[in-house]
Amino acid sequence: MSSEFKRITQIEALLRRPSDAVRLGIGDDCAVLAPSALPSVWTVDAAVEGVHFARHFMELEDIAYRAFMAAASDVAAMGGRATAALSALALPQSFSDHELRRLVTGLARAADECGCPIVGGNLARANELSLTTTVLGECPARIISRAGAKVGDGIFVTGTLGGAALGLRLLQRGMPSERAFEPIIQRFLAPRARLDVALALAEVAHAAIDVSDGLVQDLSHLCHASGVGARIDAAALPVLEELAEAAGTLWLDPIALALEGGEDYELLFTAERKRVPSSLARCIGSVVAIDDGVTVLDAQGKLVRTGNGFDHFAES
Repeated sequence: MSSEFKRITQIEALLRRPSDAVRLGIGDDCAVLAPSALPSVWTVDAAVEGVHFARHFMELEDIAYRAFMAAASDVAAMGGRATAALSALALPQSFSDHELRRLVTGLARAADECGCPIVGGNLARANELSLTTTVLGECPARIISRAGAKVGDGIFVTGTLGGAALGLRLLQRGMPSERAFEPIIQRFLAPRARLDVALALAEVAHAAIDVSDGLVQDLSHLCHASGVGARIDAAALPVLEELAEAAGTLWLDPIALALEGGEDYELLFTAERKRVPSSLARCIGSVVAIDDGVTVLDAQGKLVRTGNGFDHFAES
Protein backbone atom coordinates (compact mmCIF):
# COMPACT_ATOMS: atom_id res chain seq x y z
CA MET A 1 0.00 0.00 0.00
CA SER A 2 1.18 3.50 -0.83
CA SER A 3 1.89 6.24 1.68
CA GLU A 4 -0.71 8.88 2.50
CA PHE A 5 0.92 11.45 0.23
CA LYS A 6 1.26 9.09 -2.72
CA ARG A 7 -2.42 8.26 -2.32
CA ILE A 8 -3.33 11.94 -2.29
CA THR A 9 -1.40 12.37 -5.54
CA GLN A 10 -3.30 9.43 -7.02
CA ILE A 11 -6.61 10.96 -5.96
CA GLU A 12 -5.68 14.35 -7.42
CA ALA A 13 -4.85 12.79 -10.78
CA LEU A 14 -8.22 11.04 -10.92
CA LEU A 15 -10.31 14.03 -9.84
CA ARG A 16 -8.69 17.13 -11.32
CA ARG A 17 -11.02 18.83 -13.84
CA PRO A 18 -11.05 22.27 -15.48
CA SER A 19 -13.96 24.49 -14.47
CA ASP A 20 -14.83 28.14 -14.97
CA ALA A 21 -16.15 28.20 -11.41
CA VAL A 22 -12.80 27.09 -9.94
CA ARG A 23 -9.72 29.33 -9.80
CA LEU A 24 -7.59 26.90 -7.81
CA GLY A 25 -8.68 23.30 -7.56
CA ILE A 26 -7.61 20.14 -5.81
CA GLY A 27 -4.06 19.93 -4.44
CA ASP A 28 -3.61 22.99 -2.22
CA ASP A 29 -4.57 23.79 1.38
CA CYS A 30 -7.85 25.25 0.12
CA ALA A 31 -9.67 25.43 -3.17
CA VAL A 32 -10.40 28.87 -4.59
CA LEU A 33 -13.71 29.45 -6.36
CA ALA A 34 -14.54 32.28 -8.71
CA PRO A 35 -16.86 34.89 -7.15
CA SER A 36 -20.51 34.73 -8.13
CA ALA A 37 -23.38 37.15 -7.72
CA LEU A 38 -25.82 34.25 -7.31
CA PRO A 39 -26.98 32.91 -3.92
CA SER A 40 -24.89 29.96 -2.72
CA VAL A 41 -26.21 26.76 -1.18
CA TRP A 42 -24.08 24.26 0.76
CA THR A 43 -24.80 20.72 1.85
CA VAL A 44 -22.88 17.84 3.41
CA ASP A 45 -23.72 14.14 3.52
CA ALA A 46 -21.97 11.14 5.08
CA ALA A 47 -21.99 7.53 3.89
CA VAL A 48 -20.71 5.12 6.55
CA GLU A 49 -20.05 1.40 6.13
CA GLY A 50 -22.53 -0.67 8.08
CA VAL A 51 -25.02 2.20 8.24
CA HIS A 52 -25.51 3.40 4.64
CA PHE A 53 -23.93 0.55 2.69
CA ALA A 54 -22.48 -2.95 2.92
CA ARG A 55 -19.43 -3.89 0.88
CA HIS A 56 -20.29 -7.57 0.53
CA PHE A 57 -22.99 -6.89 -2.10
CA MET A 58 -21.88 -3.54 -3.53
CA GLU A 59 -18.96 -2.52 -5.70
CA LEU A 60 -16.74 0.29 -4.45
CA GLU A 61 -17.51 2.35 -7.54
CA ASP A 62 -21.23 2.17 -6.73
CA ILE A 63 -20.68 3.08 -3.08
CA ALA A 64 -18.80 6.23 -4.05
CA TYR A 65 -21.21 7.15 -6.85
CA ARG A 66 -24.20 6.91 -4.52
CA ALA A 67 -22.46 8.93 -1.81
CA PHE A 68 -21.82 11.81 -4.19
CA MET A 69 -25.31 11.75 -5.71
CA ALA A 70 -26.94 11.77 -2.27
CA ALA A 71 -25.21 15.06 -1.45
CA ALA A 72 -25.82 16.63 -4.85
CA SER A 73 -29.52 15.78 -4.56
CA ASP A 74 -29.90 18.32 -1.76
CA VAL A 75 -28.70 21.08 -4.10
CA ALA A 76 -31.27 20.00 -6.70
CA ALA A 77 -34.02 20.17 -4.07
CA MET A 78 -33.16 23.83 -3.48
CA GLY A 79 -33.52 24.62 -7.19
CA GLY A 80 -29.77 24.90 -7.62
CA ARG A 81 -26.96 23.67 -9.80
CA ALA A 82 -23.86 22.04 -8.32
CA THR A 83 -20.62 23.93 -8.88
CA ALA A 84 -17.91 22.31 -6.69
CA ALA A 85 -17.49 19.59 -4.08
CA LEU A 86 -15.21 18.39 -1.28
CA SER A 87 -14.72 14.72 -0.46
CA ALA A 88 -13.39 13.40 2.87
CA LEU A 89 -12.45 9.72 2.78
CA ALA A 90 -11.81 7.56 5.85
CA LEU A 91 -10.22 4.24 4.89
CA PRO A 92 -9.59 1.02 6.84
CA GLN A 93 -5.95 0.08 7.39
CA SER A 94 -6.27 -2.83 4.94
CA PHE A 95 -7.72 -0.70 2.11
CA SER A 96 -5.49 -1.27 -0.94
CA ASP A 97 -4.34 1.15 -3.63
CA HIS A 98 -6.49 -0.71 -6.15
CA GLU A 99 -9.54 -0.37 -3.95
CA LEU A 100 -8.85 3.34 -3.54
CA ARG A 101 -8.66 3.79 -7.31
CA ARG A 102 -12.01 2.06 -7.72
CA LEU A 103 -13.59 4.20 -5.01
CA VAL A 104 -12.31 7.46 -6.48
CA THR A 105 -13.33 6.36 -9.98
CA GLY A 106 -16.92 6.16 -8.72
CA LEU A 107 -16.65 9.64 -7.22
CA ALA A 108 -15.25 11.02 -10.47
CA ARG A 109 -18.06 9.48 -12.52
CA ALA A 110 -20.74 11.02 -10.32
CA ALA A 111 -18.99 14.40 -10.23
CA ASP A 112 -18.69 14.43 -14.01
CA GLU A 113 -22.36 13.56 -14.47
CA CYS A 114 -23.32 16.40 -12.12
CA GLY A 115 -20.94 18.87 -13.78
CA CYS A 116 -19.47 19.43 -10.32
CA PRO A 117 -15.67 19.02 -9.94
CA ILE A 118 -14.25 17.76 -6.66
CA VAL A 119 -11.83 20.51 -5.65
CA GLY A 120 -10.44 19.15 -2.37
CA GLY A 121 -11.07 17.04 0.69
CA ASN A 122 -9.33 14.92 3.29
CA LEU A 123 -7.85 11.45 3.67
CA ALA A 124 -7.73 9.62 7.00
CA ARG A 125 -7.57 6.13 8.51
CA ALA A 126 -10.61 4.67 10.31
CA ASN A 127 -12.08 1.39 11.50
CA GLU A 128 -14.65 1.38 8.70
CA LEU A 129 -14.95 2.92 5.26
CA SER A 130 -16.76 6.25 5.15
CA LEU A 131 -17.21 9.03 2.61
CA THR A 132 -18.31 12.55 3.53
CA THR A 133 -19.25 14.75 0.61
CA THR A 134 -19.77 18.50 0.71
CA VAL A 135 -21.38 20.10 -2.34
CA LEU A 136 -21.54 23.79 -3.14
CA GLY A 137 -24.24 25.03 -5.47
CA GLU A 138 -25.78 28.23 -6.68
CA CYS A 139 -29.35 29.16 -7.49
CA PRO A 140 -29.76 31.03 -10.81
CA ALA A 141 -33.52 31.53 -10.42
CA ARG A 142 -34.49 31.45 -6.75
CA ILE A 143 -33.91 29.34 -3.65
CA ILE A 144 -36.61 26.80 -2.79
CA SER A 145 -36.90 25.74 0.84
CA ARG A 146 -39.10 23.23 2.66
CA ALA A 147 -41.23 26.13 3.87
CA GLY A 148 -43.72 27.81 1.54
CA ALA A 149 -46.28 25.11 0.73
CA LYS A 150 -49.81 26.52 0.54
CA VAL A 151 -53.16 24.93 1.29
CA GLY A 152 -54.64 23.92 -2.06
CA ASP A 153 -51.27 23.25 -3.71
CA GLY A 154 -50.81 20.03 -5.59
CA ILE A 155 -48.11 17.68 -4.29
CA PHE A 156 -45.80 16.51 -7.06
CA VAL A 157 -42.92 14.07 -7.42
CA THR A 158 -40.45 13.58 -10.25
CA GLY A 159 -39.58 10.14 -11.62
CA THR A 160 -40.65 6.95 -9.87
CA LEU A 161 -40.69 5.76 -6.27
CA GLY A 162 -39.89 2.56 -4.41
CA GLY A 163 -37.28 1.23 -6.82
CA ALA A 164 -34.25 1.96 -4.65
CA ALA A 165 -35.76 0.33 -1.57
CA LEU A 166 -36.69 -2.79 -3.51
CA GLY A 167 -33.32 -2.86 -5.28
CA LEU A 168 -31.59 -2.89 -1.89
CA ARG A 169 -33.74 -5.80 -0.71
CA LEU A 170 -32.99 -7.76 -3.88
CA LEU A 171 -29.26 -7.26 -3.38
CA GLN A 172 -29.49 -8.22 0.28
CA ARG A 173 -31.18 -11.48 -0.71
CA GLY A 174 -28.64 -12.28 -3.41
CA MET A 175 -30.94 -11.89 -6.41
CA PRO A 176 -29.00 -9.51 -8.73
CA SER A 177 -28.49 -12.15 -11.44
CA GLU A 178 -32.13 -12.02 -12.52
CA ARG A 179 -32.15 -9.87 -15.66
CA ALA A 180 -35.74 -8.76 -15.05
CA PHE A 181 -34.63 -7.19 -11.77
CA GLU A 182 -31.77 -5.15 -13.23
CA PRO A 183 -33.69 -1.85 -13.67
CA ILE A 184 -34.81 -2.08 -10.04
CA ILE A 185 -31.33 -2.87 -8.74
CA GLN A 186 -29.86 0.04 -10.70
CA ARG A 187 -32.33 2.39 -9.00
CA PHE A 188 -30.45 1.60 -5.79
CA LEU A 189 -26.90 1.29 -7.11
CA ALA A 190 -26.97 4.27 -9.47
CA PRO A 191 -29.44 6.95 -8.35
CA ARG A 192 -29.30 10.30 -10.12
CA ALA A 193 -29.46 13.65 -8.38
CA ARG A 194 -32.23 15.46 -10.27
CA LEU A 195 -30.12 18.48 -11.17
CA ASP A 196 -31.54 18.09 -14.68
CA VAL A 197 -34.91 19.47 -13.55
CA ALA A 198 -33.82 21.74 -10.70
CA LEU A 199 -34.07 24.98 -12.66
CA ALA A 200 -37.52 24.07 -13.99
CA LEU A 201 -38.50 23.22 -10.42
CA ALA A 202 -37.43 26.67 -9.25
CA GLU A 203 -39.88 28.28 -11.66
CA VAL A 204 -42.96 26.59 -10.21
CA ALA A 205 -42.36 25.10 -6.73
CA HIS A 206 -43.55 26.73 -3.52
CA ALA A 207 -41.63 24.22 -1.34
CA ALA A 208 -39.46 21.19 -2.09
CA ILE A 209 -37.41 18.36 -0.61
CA ASP A 210 -35.66 15.31 -2.05
CA VAL A 211 -36.90 11.80 -1.31
CA SER A 212 -34.04 10.33 0.70
CA ASP A 213 -35.65 8.89 3.85
CA GLY A 214 -39.00 7.89 2.33
CA LEU A 215 -41.89 9.81 0.78
CA VAL A 216 -44.06 9.97 3.92
CA GLN A 217 -41.23 11.01 6.21
CA ASP A 218 -39.78 13.59 3.81
CA LEU A 219 -43.22 15.03 3.11
CA SER A 220 -43.74 15.28 6.87
CA HIS A 221 -40.58 17.41 7.09
CA LEU A 222 -41.89 19.70 4.33
CA CYS A 223 -45.31 19.99 5.96
CA HIS A 224 -43.81 20.77 9.36
CA ALA A 225 -41.64 23.52 7.88
CA SER A 226 -44.59 24.97 5.96
CA GLY A 227 -47.20 24.65 8.73
CA VAL A 228 -49.57 22.57 6.59
CA GLY A 229 -50.79 19.00 6.17
CA ALA A 230 -50.92 16.67 3.17
CA ARG A 231 -53.28 14.15 1.62
CA ILE A 232 -51.72 11.56 -0.70
CA ASP A 233 -53.54 9.43 -3.30
CA ALA A 234 -51.80 6.04 -3.17
CA ALA A 235 -53.18 5.11 -6.60
CA ALA A 236 -51.36 8.10 -8.13
CA LEU A 237 -47.90 7.11 -6.90
CA PRO A 238 -45.49 6.65 -9.85
CA VAL A 239 -43.69 3.30 -9.82
CA LEU A 240 -41.61 1.42 -12.36
CA GLU A 241 -43.55 -1.14 -14.39
CA GLU A 242 -41.20 -3.85 -13.13
CA LEU A 243 -41.70 -2.90 -9.48
CA ALA A 244 -44.94 -4.78 -8.79
CA GLU A 245 -43.66 -8.05 -10.28
CA ALA A 246 -40.30 -7.85 -8.53
CA ALA A 247 -41.91 -6.88 -5.21
CA GLY A 248 -44.22 -9.89 -5.47
CA THR A 249 -41.27 -12.28 -5.55
CA LEU A 250 -40.32 -11.05 -2.06
CA TRP A 251 -43.90 -10.76 -0.78
CA LEU A 252 -43.56 -7.00 -0.52
CA ASP A 253 -46.21 -4.35 -1.16
CA PRO A 254 -45.14 -1.99 -3.99
CA ILE A 255 -47.28 0.85 -2.59
CA ALA A 256 -45.62 0.51 0.82
CA LEU A 257 -42.23 0.60 -0.90
CA ALA A 258 -43.21 3.77 -2.76
CA LEU A 259 -44.47 5.42 0.43
CA GLU A 260 -41.82 4.32 2.89
CA GLY A 261 -38.75 3.32 0.88
CA GLY A 262 -35.98 5.89 0.73
CA GLU A 263 -32.99 6.78 -1.45
CA ASP A 264 -34.88 7.34 -4.69
CA TYR A 265 -33.54 10.93 -4.66
CA GLU A 266 -36.48 12.16 -6.67
CA LEU A 267 -37.79 15.66 -5.95
CA LEU A 268 -40.97 16.14 -3.95
CA PHE A 269 -42.57 19.57 -4.18
CA THR A 270 -45.77 21.59 -3.95
CA ALA A 271 -47.06 24.01 -6.56
CA GLU A 272 -50.17 25.26 -8.30
CA ARG A 273 -51.42 22.36 -10.41
CA LYS A 274 -51.87 24.40 -13.57
CA ARG A 275 -48.23 25.52 -13.54
CA VAL A 276 -46.60 22.06 -13.50
CA PRO A 277 -46.26 20.28 -16.87
CA SER A 278 -46.77 16.53 -16.86
CA SER A 279 -43.29 16.15 -18.36
CA LEU A 280 -41.77 17.55 -15.15
CA ALA A 281 -43.56 15.66 -12.39
CA ARG A 282 -46.67 13.73 -11.40
CA CYS A 283 -49.34 15.04 -9.02
CA ILE A 284 -49.85 12.61 -6.13
CA GLY A 285 -51.96 14.63 -3.72
CA SER A 286 -52.90 17.95 -2.17
CA VAL A 287 -51.72 20.28 0.57
CA VAL A 288 -54.41 20.57 3.28
CA ALA A 289 -54.87 22.06 6.76
CA ILE A 290 -52.31 21.08 9.37
CA ASP A 291 -54.89 19.22 11.50
CA ASP A 292 -54.83 16.36 8.99
CA GLY A 293 -51.07 15.75 9.16
CA VAL A 294 -49.89 13.48 6.31
CA THR A 295 -52.74 11.18 5.26
CA VAL A 296 -52.50 8.49 2.57
CA LEU A 297 -55.73 7.29 0.95
CA ASP A 298 -56.34 4.37 -1.40
CA ALA A 299 -58.47 4.46 -4.57
CA GLN A 300 -61.64 4.06 -2.47
CA GLY A 301 -60.70 6.92 -0.18
CA LYS A 302 -59.80 4.65 2.73
CA LEU A 303 -56.82 5.33 4.97
CA VAL A 304 -53.58 3.51 4.14
CA ARG A 305 -51.44 2.92 7.20
CA THR A 306 -47.76 3.67 6.64
CA GLY A 307 -44.51 3.86 8.53
CA ASN A 308 -42.37 6.95 8.84
CA GLY A 309 -39.41 6.18 6.57
CA PHE A 310 -35.81 5.81 7.69
CA ASP A 311 -34.66 7.19 11.05
CA HIS A 312 -30.97 6.90 12.03
CA PHE A 313 -31.83 6.90 15.73
CA ALA A 314 -35.05 4.91 15.82
CA GLU A 315 -35.11 2.13 18.38
CA SER A 316 -34.82 -1.30 16.76
